[in-house]
Amino acid sequence: MSTSSTGTGDVDPAVRAELARLRDSIDNIDAAVVHMLAERFKATQQVGHLKAAHQLPPADPTREARQIARLRALAEDAKLDPAFAEKFLNFIIAEVIRHHERIAEDNGNGEPADAT
Repeated sequence: MSTSSTGTGDVDPAVRAELARLRDSIDNIDAAVVHMLAERFKATQQVGHLKAAHQLPPADPTREARQIARLRALAEDAKLDPAFAEKFLNFIIAEVIRHHERIAEDNGNGEPADAT
């Protein structure tokens, strides 16, 4: 399987087929990731409502640290860069905390508790 060196974009049909197969797989994985994130956020919304009802702070630094350590270990086992996994989880955690703060405010709990 080789590509043309003419620079015109002529590509061996076998290469095009393999690219299409790999890209279809990537698209399926992306869809699964989005659906899993949606499910995760449904659960964290429920946590936010429970926290707001009991006037608990939006953030839980102890749990967050445990989750980061857990995710880093999972990433290492999966041969994924643990630093990338941590950045990804930190992004998600920040969004969850933002949601929990909004839920607390909407429930009339006044200013959200310190999120640090």
